[in-house]
Amino acid sequence: MFEQIIAYCERTDFSYWSEPVNAVTNAAFVLAALYVWPKTRGLPLGRVLTILLATIGVGSFLWHTHATGWAGLADMLPILLFILLYVFAATRDFLGASAVIAGGVTVAFFPYAFGFRALFGGVLPGANALYASVVVLILIYGLWLRRSATGRGLLIGAAVLSVSLGFRMADGAVCPSFPIGSHFMWHILNGIMLGWMILVYCRHMRAAPLAPRAPSG
Repeated sequence: MFEQIIAYCERTDFSYWSEPVNAVTNAAFVLAALYVWPKTRGLPLGRVLTILLATIGVGSFLWHTHATGWAGLADMLPILLFILLYVFAATRDFLGASAVIAGGVTVAFFPYAFGFRALFGGVLPGANALYASVVVLILIYGLWLRRSATGRGLLIGAAVLSVSLGFRMADGAVCPSFPIGSHFMWHILNGIMLGWMILVYCRHMRAAPLAPRAPSG
């Protein structure tokens, strides 16, 4: 957990500031959280998503400065929690499912993501397969709701995440000609994308606060 690793192009040694651009650009998550926070008033799930968004920035900062196993967990856990909570919120509030069904769909994310990685892990190594599975999931929800502003918002989020994932995957390839790599764009675009996804949720809830849901149980 305390052994250091070099995982990104920008890092050349194990000093604290060996990834200054990757570290500093995590401010994008915090700035996005500060922007959307006032817009989540009265929406508890929106508030929790926003707190997780800021926590993602802190965790990623720790990962890109300490570069240890524990810092990697600090980076990944808030991201996973954000994904799970958004899946729950989207299933319950966008699709009108009961909380029980939404919870089941949320749990089903794990076999879905593992299966996706089993199928595409050869071309999408590491965490890239997980993030690609999220792109596909957002596309599914967006296409299902494509006739609504919420669906179109989700499709925009999927498009931004796709571009962001491209920058993440290109980091090692651009390293010889661009020493700081491209991972920092993953931070900037993801800060924008996750903030946008929270806004999509908030706008949906403001537009249809009394939308009927399927009964629990």
